[in-house]
Amino acid sequence: MNVWQADFHRRPLRNETGQVLWELLIGDTIGNVIYQSFCPQPEVTPDWLVSQVQVAAAKTGLPDAIQVFRPQSFNLFQEIGERLGIKVEATRRTPALKQRLQEIALQYQQQENYTGEAYNPLGLEKPPPVPLPENLWGDRWRFATIPAGDIEEGFAQRPIPILQMPNELLPFHLGLPSTVAIPGVVIDGGRQSMPLARWLQKVLPVTLNYVPGAPDGLILEAGLVERWVMATFEDEEVAAAARLYEQRKQQSQGLNFLLVQPDDSGMTYTGFWLLMAD
Repeated sequence: MNVWQADFHRRPLRNETGQVLWELLIGDTIGNVIYQSFCPQPEVTPDWLVSQVQVAAAKTGLPDAIQVFRPQSFNLFQEIGERLGIKVEATRRTPALKQRLQEIALQYQQQENYTGEAYNPLGLEKPPPVPLPENLWGDRWRFATIPAGDIEEGFAQRPIPILQMPNELLPFHLGLPSTVAIPGVVIDGGRQSMPLARWLQKVLPVTLNYVPGAPDGLILEAGLVERWVMATFEDEEVAAAARLYEQRKQQSQGLNFLLVQPDDSGMTYTGFWLLMAD
């Protein structure tokens, strides 16, 4: 597949007439820049973006998909995708593009048209966490671990209705020893098992984090900037398990999982996600 990673956003630069500049940056999934162009803010329109995508496509052909991590960029690219027949994917996992953006941000400070403002190209505003809808609460949940060597064999070949195991997150591709304990959360959903799994599939889970507080919380990072409160607790035993969960995430390079099942029989799974912070 011909996949682009793209960003279109305001930069800390001005043109010769003092207008703020937006930059379109398009790259491939391994970090090569395909196309780069600047647009004065008053001229930022979907039509301009369509024309630039077409110019970029003259080199490589129109892509099969464009991956976008910035919410504002995603909204614009969605319209462009509809016009040009390109699939646009909202994903936080655009490492090649993000690395390139950080490199370019350092170069801005050396340019004469730099505005001098503090600038972090990856600094996205995130809304406060929102509680999981009450009608999706399952029967119970718990922390758990799975040996890295058992992930593929245990889930990839099973008839699980909703299964998200990206190749780049498989323990083998991350170079993790088969004995490393991959931490995660198991939810016994009962009658809500399938509705919960379908809701999770829609919000696009990214990673699960333990956040200490009063009370402590289990927070699901999802979509591009969304956060959901999956559970809250004050029990010290659960908090200790949560701290161990975070320690194990450090040993697994941040890899974790979420498993939704009807009950704890181990016979049937409803949904399984391999997760990792972007």
